Amino acid sequence: MQHKRILVTGGAGFIGSHLCEKLLEQGNEVICMDNLFTGRKDNIRHLMAHPYFEFIRHDVLESVYVECDQIYNLACPASPIHYQYDPIKTAKTSVIGALHALGLAKRCHARILQASTSEVYGDPEVHPQPETYRGCVNPHGIRSCYDEGKRMAETLFFDYHRQHGVDIKVIRIFNTYGPRMRPDDGRVVSNFIMQALRGEDITIYGDGKQTRSFCYVDDLVDGMIRMMNSRDGFTGPVNLGNPGEFTMLELAELVLKMTGSKSRLVYMPLPEDDPIQRKPVIELAKRELDWEPKVPLAEGLAATIEYFRKQL
Repeated sequence: MQHKRILVTGGAGFIGSHLCEKLLEQGNEVICMDNLFTGRKDNIRHLMAHPYFEFIRHDVLESVYVECDQIYNLACPASPIHYQYDPIKTAKTSVIGALHALGLAKRCHARILQASTSEVYGDPEVHPQPETYRGCVNPHGIRSCYDEGKRMAETLFFDYHRQHGVDIKVIRIFNTYGPRMRPDDGRVVSNFIMQALRGEDITIYGDGKQTRSFCYVDDLVDGMIRMMNSRDGFTGPVNLGNPGEFTMLELAELVLKMTGSKSRLVYMPLPEDDPIQRKPVIELAKRELDWEPKVPLAEGLAATIEYFRKQL
């Protein structure tokens, strides 16, 4: 693989920092751009001394002027607690951020990958979800700033591809977990682990029977890089996620067992528009990228629990 100059927007975030690390390992020059709204310098501190790593504190709502061969567009708060904090900024980050990233790709003749999300499927009426499913999304709910923002970003990517010939790749990320998740991000894996380690009640929303599919961050990053370097003309969208499906109750019980915690399970009302089921069909990724996740949930959870123990 030819080494490249690569821009990662949102590069100081949970997924972005792992991506920067892997791209550097492969010998690339990496420009990490982040406004540190949810990203953290601690995530990339160990990369700062690397001769091929550069950090720029910059918001994608402002135009970007760098030279690069590839762009990974990850900039956007991704957990409900963070994207609902300032929903207008979330929507602007998805839409205006995509416009600025696409404009840069057009100018530099760079290939650009959009980190879209399984949230574009909304609360799905089709299970599991193939890329051909168009979704069931509430356009004016509390999650819409993220769901609809990401849907519009996908629209812009395909319009830039058709109208300007920009070389695009689009992935849809399903629930991802691992070290460097923020302990306060409100996502189910970090919530359960932090509550278990602190001996607090574990909060389960609804009856605990809603399902998610959990992909370890190393598997996801591998899929992202494979997609970026996939054959010319293959744009996606492609689902990247682990098709293993677990109920929230199963996840809570596994976390309790692995942490040795005596925390109690308590049940809370289900938030508005919270999807009941979420599971990717990954046949396209298998066929086009020769990719499927390899890390079992228990193994990934062990590494994540160890990370959070050190944080405490």
